[in-house]
Amino acid sequence: MFSSFVSPRQVKIGDAAAFAGTTPRAIRHYHDIGVLPEPERGSDGRRRYGYDAMIRLLWIRKMADAGVALEDIRGAFADDAGGDADAAGNGGAGGDGGADGDRAPIDPQVTRVLDRLESTLVAKEAELRRQRAAVQRMRTRGSRLGLLDDIVAGRLESLPEGSVRRDDLDTLLVTERMLGPLAAAMQAGRFVALATHPVLREGSDRVDAAEEALDDTVAVDDPRVAQVAAERHAFEEALQAAIEASGQDEEDDAILDAWDELHPAGDDAIDGAGAVDAVDAVGGAVDADGRGAGPRRMSAAEAISKMPYDYSPARWRSMELALELGAPDPSAPDPSAPSAAQ
Repeated sequence: MFSSFVSPRQVKIGDAAAFAGTTPRAIRHYHDIGVLPEPERGSDGRRRYGYDAMIRLLWIRKMADAGVALEDIRGAFADDAGGDADAAGNGGAGGDGGADGDRAPIDPQVTRVLDRLESTLVAKEAELRRQRAAVQRMRTRGSRLGLLDDIVAGRLESLPEGSVRRDDLDTLLVTERMLGPLAAAMQAGRFVALATHPVLREGSDRVDAAEEALDDTVAVDDPRVAQVAAERHAFEEALQAAIEASGQDEEDDAILDAWDELHPAGDDAIDGAGAVDAVDAVGGAVDADGRGAGPRRMSAAEAISKMPYDYSPARWRSMELALELGAPDPSAPDPSAPSAAQ
């Protein structure tokens, strides 16, 4: 045999790293955490790696590349230390084990590690599919509209380009986070009406500007506060009338029916109230199909307490008055109740 083809009996850490496809730093880390035993050192004080160490290093790299955590690799090797003798006497690799003589028995610890790893990979695959779908929606619909849930974006994507404003999409994003996609889909009908009724859009802009003018220089009892509240109330009534006249109620019913079909009673999926189900391996909510659903949803009260709004006290008061104007009068007779004449 040519001397140039004779393999060395031991190699230094740099050669070991190059052969295994890793780095000396990684090998030192393996030593530090006990995955790879420290080898003997040569007369120069440097580590020397023989055949057995290289075999172990190759297995470590293979398992790490498959996604097995180093902690689990260490546990697997620790359990395997006492299993090699069993494998040799029970049809292990190189033994005479009949039909399965070429298969070493799988250690229960390794089996548990692999089961857990497979579950993690399944969750990661689902998350990657969700992320890819989100990227595709963003490319198709636009970066902001594409980030909203399908049931929300579906109500808006047929509108003319530019008719839905950035502020509209921001509002829907907040509603989706607070109350879920179904509530945001219902709210999207408001922006459909604004996009298709220029007069209403102009009225909305006027009221928005009037509310913004109620800054910190305006007192809560300033007459303008009640005046703006009355303007908001009148506008909301006009907007609601336009929504009803456009036949959106039928579309709302269809959306509700489709939602109920996808999320039957008792389903563990996240509902419109923002209930939290579970958290997957990557920290997001998981729906009934195991698909990642992004960050967990809070209750409406919790979300309101955490979402900042830079509104002055006067503006808050005006909004409260507008809501009071729109509330039903408790002293008014119920038109659905039977009359005395009946």
